[in-house]
Amino acid sequence: MIEIEHLTKRYGAVTAVSDLSLQIGSGQIYGFLGPNGAGKSTTMNIMTGCLSATQGHVRIGGYDIFEEPRQAKKLIGYLPEQPPLYLNESPLEYLRFVGQAKGLKGSELTGQIDAVMEQTGIQEMKNRRISALSKGYRQRVGIAQALLGDPQVVILDEPTVGLDPLQIIEIRDLIRELGRSRTVIFSSHILSEVQTVCDQIIMIAHGHLVAFDTPDNLEQKLLAPSEIALTAQADPARVEALLAGVPGVAVAEIRQEEQGRTAARVLTGGRDIFQASRDIFLAFAAEQTVLLELTPKRASLEDVFLELTESDAPDQPQREEEAV
Repeated sequence: MIEIEHLTKRYGAVTAVSDLSLQIGSGQIYGFLGPNGAGKSTTMNIMTGCLSATQGHVRIGGYDIFEEPRQAKKLIGYLPEQPPLYLNESPLEYLRFVGQAKGLKGSELTGQIDAVMEQTGIQEMKNRRISALSKGYRQRVGIAQALLGDPQVVILDEPTVGLDPLQIIEIRDLIRELGRSRTVIFSSHILSEVQTVCDQIIMIAHGHLVAFDTPDNLEQKLLAPSEIALTAQADPARVEALLAGVPGVAVAEIRQEEQGRTAARVLTGGRDIFQASRDIFLAFAAEQTVLLELTPKRASLEDVFLELTESDAPDQPQREEEAV
């Protein structure tokens, strides 16, 4: 659906996006992650035709966004980080204006406005001034305008920023619904949000692509689970001896606690963590030693994010936001 080839954007001596290449398929939800200044918003603005590129190509449904912008933009719905709302208008008035700007007329315009208002849950607010709406409803109005024209691709830049927890949950549910029939790309600083909502994760740092995979695959490949925490009703010597009899595990740390308990941190040495946990359980059960806790430690998306993005940034005179 979207092809990005060797995309580069420079602001003078600052390289905001560097030789970025990737392909985005149809009918999935993609999370776009990266630290502040990584180039996320710049990439999104180029993908939607709002910003030119220094080098490279972006094709939407086979249409080059620079050479065939009219055809390409018909396939895209875009919500920038700051929704482009006219605060003195009502959502109905604003959506009518946006729809007309997109070339919709008559019954088609009316029908699409009704459909996107229902989909985003703003029907009851349609005649209120946008300035009187909460931030959550303003975001919904912004998403509604992105859906006008029935785009195949919906790009949302930080759609949940500044929202309260209930509003965030509602926007997440809306993104899931959109992902059933469209390709959705959204950026977020809430990693748990990306992990629970997205089918694929695109991660960039310092303008470079550093990862593009499913959340589960990223965890498995980059930070494979390798640690088990356990607590047993036994003295340290007995715990250490039992663990020594389990193939492929090593005691990284052991400490005695109150009331005859011993806690241990065990490394699996690359073995399947659940098989290693099972072997430990059976070893303790065979010797009738009580295990009070046996917890595999799994890598989180936060761990993956930090591992991939905490490398030193290349020398740059200024950050991406400062260069605009």
